[in-house]
Amino acid sequence: MIKVSISGYCGKMGRTIALLAFDDKEIEVCGALEREDHPLLGKDIGEIIGRERVGIHLKEKAEEVIRISDVLIEFSTSQATLEHIRVAKECRKAMVIGTTGFTPAESKEIREAGEVIPIFISPNMSRGVNLLFRLIEETAKYLGKEYRVEISEFHHRFKKDAPSGTAKRLAQIVKEAGNREEVGMHSLRGGDVVGEHTVVFVTDGERLELTHKAHSRKAFAQGAIAAAKFIAKKDKGVYNKLNF
Repeated sequence: MIKVSISGYCGKMGRTIALLAFDDKEIEVCGALEREDHPLLGKDIGEIIGRERVGIHLKEKAEEVIRISDVLIEFSTSQATLEHIRVAKECRKAMVIGTTGFTPAESKEIREAGEVIPIFISPNMSRGVNLLFRLIEETAKYLGKEYRVEISEFHHRFKKDAPSGTAKRLAQIVKEAGNREEVGMHSLRGGDVVGEHTVVFVTDGERLELTHKAHSRKAFAQGAIAAAKFIAKKDKGVYNKLNF
């Protein structure tokens, strides 16, 4: 059994991950974290997600939770994530990071932490999006620089970062695979859209579009759990690809 704790437990992603993790025979949910002013601190984490009591309570002190875990699954803020990485380094514990919006300096700190502990980090952990990453790489190589590339992403109105982490990753892949310097980026926010990403390759006479639409957060949660099982077997290093 892999002992997993979840940071950002009461958020939409945290709750979805918890529901799947409690039903996974290879996972033992051993802890949950939230910010220090969260109104549900101290409440049983089973009850929080509508299940029966499990005798584990929501906490704000990271060390108490991380120390008893094999893997911390992190979907919170960049600031909280960095604080938890520092604790995980001290405790020599693995992390799965789905948080986005890191600055270059913060990304550097994550890479440096990977020299001590194993970290899986990805802006999007769904199987479909990971396949999209591969398809975009191949398409950018095949079509070449004569095709202009535009990326659009659409998310719910509460999403803070724009462009999304997934859109940035798609742009990075296009630039590296197709030897391009510029990629157009467009962000839309509104309603309860879980996440949509479209990459357009266009030139005179034709246009190729590759699109992924997420209908629920379950796909992301399944990927996070798969990442936890993957990273629990590693000693150190930063990883961002899964063979689902």
